[in-house]
Amino acid sequence: MTPTLTYKANPFGGVVIEPQTLPDNPQDFRSNLRRSMDLWRSDGVLVVWLEIPIKQAALVPVAVESGFTYHHTGDDYLLLTCALAEGSHIPPYASHYIGAGGVVLTEDRELLVVREKFGFGGRPATLKLPGGALRSGEHLADAVVREVLEETGVETEFQSVVCFRHWHGYRYGKSDIYFVCRLTPLSREITMQTQEIQECIWMPVDEFLGSESVADFNKWIVNAGLSVPGMGVTSVVGYPAVGDREFFVSEG
Repeated sequence: MTPTLTYKANPFGGVVIEPQTLPDNPQDFRSNLRRSMDLWRSDGVLVVWLEIPIKQAALVPVAVESGFTYHHTGDDYLLLTCALAEGSHIPPYASHYIGAGGVVLTEDRELLVVREKFGFGGRPATLKLPGGALRSGEHLADAVVREVLEETGVETEFQSVVCFRHWHGYRYGKSDIYFVCRLTPLSREITMQTQEIQECIWMPVDEFLGSESVADFNKWIVNAGLSVPGMGVTSVVGYPAVGDREFFVSEG
């Protein structure tokens, strides 16, 4: 008798095929998958989740023949799903990018700003806050400190989140959330990252806010950094101080 695929049930009426047990041969996979799908349908399974390692990409066409569709990809795998019951809910994959910029202001009101080599949408690059995208598994407070250091060479300490912008239709059609954070400078010497940045300077903040060449949005977020109390990192009872969660609370 043709064996079924190895799987685990999830709490939502679905099954998750264990990727490390998938056969390498597409013909064996076709037979195993067909028998497994018949079994799951008879058992009332709602959704089948199938992760295929990239080294076994030859199995993808077989899965598509059986009704699977793409859900998302990682660096070394492709995830497909198949709804066995009409109307079954399949949660979508991540829909947002997360970025952060730092308002780094000295006691004598000098602001750390950069000018990238290329402007957004083909427009000329203007002065803006240093910052960038969060890495997978990285906390917001750590990411903005890292990004400022990488772009400018200036060491900083995170103080608070002062505002954020939510924007749709960003890279690859995904949405984007950009957090603006207030940072305290711990050093002043600039070591500019030259791959993406063409200029990095300390600039009087009033000159930045009064410049006609600075975008209104960039002025708005710097003003927020100057005037909004913001939200600092805090702890929550029952959760470790260091872990996979990060909490913020208003300082006002």
